[in-house]
Amino acid sequence: MLARRSFMALMVSAGPIIASKGAAAKTQMIILDDFSDPKAVAKNGKSWRYVADTVMGGISKGQMEKAVLDGRPALHLTGAVRLESNGGFVQMALDISTTNILRQGEEIVAIELDTLGNNEDYNVHLRTSDLNRPWQSYRQSFVAAPQWTTQTFNISDFAAYRTEAPLDIRKLRSLGIVAIGRKFEADIAISGLRLITRL
Repeated sequence: MLARRSFMALMVSAGPIIASKGAAAKTQMIILDDFSDPKAVAKNGKSWRYVADTVMGGISKGQMEKAVLDGRPALHLTGAVRLESNGGFVQMALDISTTNILRQGEEIVAIELDTLGNNEDYNVHLRTSDLNRPWQSYRQSFVAAPQWTTQTFNISDFAAYRTEAPLDIRKLRSLGIVAIGRKFEADIAISGLRLITRL
């Protein structure tokens, strides 16, 4: 359980930051990353990873790098998504565990991302400990507009992909921002990642 901290303690904490969104609604915001770390390390101490279909024999190519875009520190994913050789994706992914984030009885109801892109469709992929195949996930798609936009993804709207297991968000293990499924040039950045929780 994360204790309430003073403002100064929140500023220097290496763990997730919690800020109230209103006592009446009994919701909380957990800031997983504000992308201020120059080494792409999130507030939970985990490093973002670049992953492409080359691990499965594909030929998509890309890169992930820290950048300042339109005045915001961000993580920037670019690349060429190609479908040959069973390929079709590039992504940036973060390992996440809810074990030391959620209080007893607290549940994740939504995920917020601040995104900037090239007006193309992208996906958010969630993986839990119920999944044991690399192609399995829970997915939502979105358009990354060419200006910073806050995207909200309700947990209830994630669709299971190639799995019969229902999404149990308490077993969350990773989150990926993915350019997938068609031949195109990926260009997407994120400058904020937050969980919205409710008691």
